[in-house]
Amino acid sequence: MKKLGYLMITLSFLAGSLAAVVDKEQVRWNYFALALVVGIAGVAFVRSSGLRESRSEGKLASNMQSIEASLGRIARNMAELNAEKLSINTYDVRHRIDELFTDDLNTFVEARESIVHTYSLTAYADVMSSFAAGERYLNRVWSASADGYIDEVNAYLDKAQAQFVESHDKVRRLKTMT
Repeated sequence: MKKLGYLMITLSFLAGSLAAVVDKEQVRWNYFALALVVGIAGVAFVRSSGLRESRSEGKLASNMQSIEASLGRIARNMAELNAEKLSINTYDVRHRIDELFTDDLNTFVEARESIVHTYSLTAYADVMSSFAAGERYLNRVWSASADGYIDEVNAYLDKAQAQFVESHDKVRRLKTMT
């Protein structure tokens, strides 16, 4: 279905282009409009097949496992980094953040919409509220590390850890509620 949609989009683009240049004096609007309708139908096919894929039960279950696992690793790595904060050079904290969190943050972000499809928009908002706060605090730690502000690094590591642990707890609670 998705390939058919892409084919329709491509053909409509070519047909619309052809309709626009066949006659230099006058555009053949009826052919151009037909090409536009076929293109819009192609976009609808692509979008609907994408939605169906993202809402399939196997994909949702896999994404929810990825979400829980990535949040668990983020919370564990935050606790580890927070415990080591006094022994790490302030300027090196940003490099540790890049090493420890990039993959798990990306994994979570790619799978996060499955929370809406599996539970609800309210559950998604609840989890994302604490996750977004934790991510902002982690970004602040990274910036403070680059600038050498040790007090800010230490303070916001604590805050980021609390937010990520809260996000992980919320996802685990969602899992037990079903």
